Amino acid sequence: MAEIDAATGAPEQEAPKKRSIRGLVIGLAMALALGGGGFFAVYSGLVFAPGETGEEKSAAVKLEPAALPPVAFVPLEPLVISLGRNAGNKHLRFRAELEVFPGTEADVGALAPRVMDVLNSYLRAVELRDLEDPAALIDLRAQMLRRVQLVAGEGRVKDLLIMEFVLN
Repeated sequence: MAEIDAATGAPEQEAPKKRSIRGLVIGLAMALALGGGGFFAVYSGLVFAPGETGEEKSAAVKLEPAALPPVAFVPLEPLVISLGRNAGNKHLRFRAELEVFPGTEADVGALAPRVMDVLNSYLRAVELRDLEDPAALIDLRAQMLRRVQLVAGEGRVKDLLIMEFVLN
């Protein structure tokens, strides 16, 4: 029965019960734990993974690296390039090799004087600040490769490998 307040004479009302958030926190923690466990099970392949037989498992363990595709290289003679008046008697020592398709080594080797001329002309035209910048080597290599591919013809040269690039 409701008690009567002595000062006002009105019946005293009961305070509403506070809702406990303990259940909400426990439910949220359980949802996170189960979600994480489910993610791990699917990600690691414990659930929904394609089945492997015993032979497939043993074959997977005995994998050997695939054979490399056939490659051939044509070495180029080293270049020493003076870098001009503003460089203060600096020189660039440059040595490279051309990666070519197998069977085209003789063709590209016969064009070596033209290739050397193109590389020499290009490297003499490059600014000293570009040669000194380590990040510019990628762009220089791409430019030289494109020029060599134009001289050698389509389908002969795959890549230009820089073996030595020294400023002194």
